[in-house]
Amino acid sequence: MKLLVFEPFSGAAGDMVLGALLDLGVPEKKVADAVSAFGLRMDVQEVVRGGIKAKRVKFARNATEGKRSGESKGMSYGEIVRLLKESGLSESIVSSALNIFERIANAEARVHGVPKEKLHFHELGGLDTLGDLVGCVVAFAEISGVAGGVVERVLSLPVSVGGGFVRTAHGEIPVPAPATLEILRSAGIPFKGGPVNAELLTPTGAALLAHFVDRFVSFLPEMRVERTGYGAGEAEFKETANILRVSLGSASATAVAAVESEEALLFRDAIEVLETNVDDVTGEVLGNLIEVLLAEGAKDVSIVPALMKKGRAGHIIKVIVSPKDAERIAYRIMRETGTLGVRVMGVKHRFLARREVKRVRVKLRGLEREISVKFAFDAKGSLLNVSAEFEDARRIASETGVPLREVMHLAEETARREIASDAAGGDSE
Repeated sequence: MKLLVFEPFSGAAGDMVLGALLDLGVPEKKVADAVSAFGLRMDVQEVVRGGIKAKRVKFARNATEGKRSGESKGMSYGEIVRLLKESGLSESIVSSALNIFERIANAEARVHGVPKEKLHFHELGGLDTLGDLVGCVVAFAEISGVAGGVVERVLSLPVSVGGGFVRTAHGEIPVPAPATLEILRSAGIPFKGGPVNAELLTPTGAALLAHFVDRFVSFLPEMRVERTGYGAGEAEFKETANILRVSLGSASATAVAAVESEEALLFRDAIEVLETNVDDVTGEVLGNLIEVLLAEGAKDVSIVPALMKKGRAGHIIKVIVSPKDAERIAYRIMRETGTLGVRVMGVKHRFLARREVKRVRVKLRGLEREISVKFAFDAKGSLLNVSAEFEDARRIASETGVPLREVMHLAEETARREIASDAAGGDSE
């Protein structure tokens, strides 16, 4: 499987995450075009931190844009939300950026004891925060192109947060800052102090890791590294290189499972859920839609009856897709149903069992037949389920006159015996 691995040994900030992804190979123009929606110009420089070359990202207002009144004082929660929603960027980009910003806003609100709608962001409220959030979301969306395929798992080592105190508009506060610590707590992110007395992890950096990382692990898995990227922080330290490293590579499912928590029982799959409501589409069109979307690469499609506005009978269409396929399949939904909008739901991943398909031979009425059987295994290799392939079983039932459920039962029992026999043989070696 394709992996993306972060090593935040010197913490993380929005500009460091973005710099690392750009250094990995994400096209700068894609990010620059996206942040220009906020009147921002992205400046990327190569710098050296601790003897290692890295990319340093800064944002500045375009010369053609006037300075916003009160900008130096930051922006309100509502203003940042409005700017994102009115940016004209794709719904998936805006949705992800809003989800990350909500983590920051919720943490600040809890720390300060005020509703998030009344928050006024100081350190976090500038346009550079919008640049970091949107830039990183766009960069992640482009990773599959750099990797030559879908990145199936994003891992990270524990985060170094620094130490000492940091000066804010509210005075000196301990590191990690309260909002940062709240994000670490709510997301269950493992962290450690040091290696310097400085703020290494910002709320934006913590929120980005919480949003994108599937699992935090204690050490790197056995993997083949294909690309590396380094993002530079603003400060320079004598004790450590102020950089964030990210590696792109591949590893077996077994190698990944070996470094993940002993409590890990299942595999994770990055997905997005598309959803739309329709109230004027026939059952025939909806039935055809399921077949069309599955043929287009959707992972699953479900359609639920619903009562719509004005008492109309309608349906809610839900489609699970890979992130890379979301826009294409959303477009197909609109073409097939006539709906004018498709929502992208805030889903990060789903849990999966590992699946295998094998052919087993069964004897029915004196004749041997082959039938496909699906096996499901957890992350540790334990068998979860055995299921005969329906179409194969139906064909054999029709040909032999044996009831369908008997064909499926015989195939599944035969498959279970073969699995048990293979396991016993392996144990004896």
